[in-house]
Amino acid sequence: MSQDDFLQSLRALVGAAHVLGGEQAAPFLVDWRGHFRGAARAVVRPGSTAEVAAVLRCCAAAGVPIVPQGGNTGLCGGATPDTSGRAIVLLLTRLDRIREIDTDNDSMTVEAGCLLQTVQQAAQAAGRLFPLSLAAEGSCTVGGNLATNAGGTQVLRYGNMRELCLGLEVVDAEGEVWHGLRGLRKDNTGYDLRDLYIGSEGTLGIITAATLKLHPLPAARCTAMLAVPDLESALALLSRARAGFGAALTGFELMSADCLALVTATFRQQRLPFAGEGAQAPWFALLEMSDAESEQHGRERFETVLGAALEAGEALDAVIAESLAHGRALWHLRESITLAQAQAGRSLKHDVALPISRIPQFMRETGARLAERFAGLRVMPFGHLGDGNLHYNLLSGPGFDAEALAARQDEIYACVHDAVHALGGSVSAEHGVGQLKVAEVARYKSAHELRLMARIKAALDPQGLLNPGKVLARPDQADSAAAS
Repeated sequence: MSQDDFLQSLRALVGAAHVLGGEQAAPFLVDWRGHFRGAARAVVRPGSTAEVAAVLRCCAAAGVPIVPQGGNTGLCGGATPDTSGRAIVLLLTRLDRIREIDTDNDSMTVEAGCLLQTVQQAAQAAGRLFPLSLAAEGSCTVGGNLATNAGGTQVLRYGNMRELCLGLEVVDAEGEVWHGLRGLRKDNTGYDLRDLYIGSEGTLGIITAATLKLHPLPAARCTAMLAVPDLESALALLSRARAGFGAALTGFELMSADCLALVTATFRQQRLPFAGEGAQAPWFALLEMSDAESEQHGRERFETVLGAALEAGEALDAVIAESLAHGRALWHLRESITLAQAQAGRSLKHDVALPISRIPQFMRETGARLAERFAGLRVMPFGHLGDGNLHYNLLSGPGFDAEALAARQDEIYACVHDAVHALGGSVSAEHGVGQLKVAEVARYKSAHELRLMARIKAALDPQGLLNPGKVLARPDQADSAAAS
């Protein structure tokens, strides 16, 4: 099939207005940070699951790769095509309907192109909570959240996206639809296909809709920021909060003083809510507790636990939010870290997971190793201490400029990731693999595990057309790596 015939077939399936090329396609061929750029035959915008299925059948017949894309907010290049220009980008943002809200079953069924914020708001309007919360929630889509098994700030209480999903609707590589939108919490009728597709980044099938878990709205939310003297104290504080709050502990974020100093220097309207000894602390923790009883009950419980932490020396100072607006301001400090780092210049982002008990060791040893080998590199760590997920970001500085960072990028990644692996951690926690970490997956996973993954990929995508080169290396890439 010629290029013209192929494009004409796509136009017949979804409408000419929804097959984009040239300047119209350009914004969808680069990731939002501008780190990954590619080319494509076209950007195709189907408006229904039936149209997605028809497009995939057309691509299967023509041997054309498909790169699915939602809000394009990822950090690993998972939604950006390669530079060959062979693939189409399958843009799913027109699949944006909320199909059903079932409050008796505490579930809602939504299409993959729904914005996360839209889902949150619809749940709240129905008197329920959809708890996934991300900095990009105003632009990321549910399909992307599922494809990367997104985590966010409330994993400690509610789990990752995999734990928040009851069922899926998926179009496979041959254009057949798996109707798996079952709102069941128990279903032991065979292999769990849902969990297989979640986190697969569109390499095994295209998620078009999902049935999500809803939770009761909390009666009260209590938020506090604490100045912490060291990482061991942060772990002790986390243990105390878990014991004191139980399942009511919804968030426990860790931020280095350097991260918050960069935020307040970049965004002058933001202020660190401490003075004196607290303002000089090397680490800060942000806690959130959701109480099911009342504002007064939650506040009393919160103050009791934090008071004990201060008495034990696990915190130097604490600021408890006096209102929802005050709580949002504290969270805004945390959520502004990524934006501040983006404005500070080139950075290397490490989204890693470690056993919580080993985080202090990782921080000390890796920081010392980086200082020795890459003098002048700025370490800017923060993340979700409650679930062991660190965003161990490294920025250029006066002694180690952006050019040096780019030239030694592979060495730096290896230094950090080797340390993570040695301590039993993972080089990807919640941002996925994309194209950024394909080589890292091959480096740290066993040969047997890689063979099993490759067999699953071959079984579900025999032509290798679904998001090729993401998560797993393409066969030609794997052969090249083996030969080198």
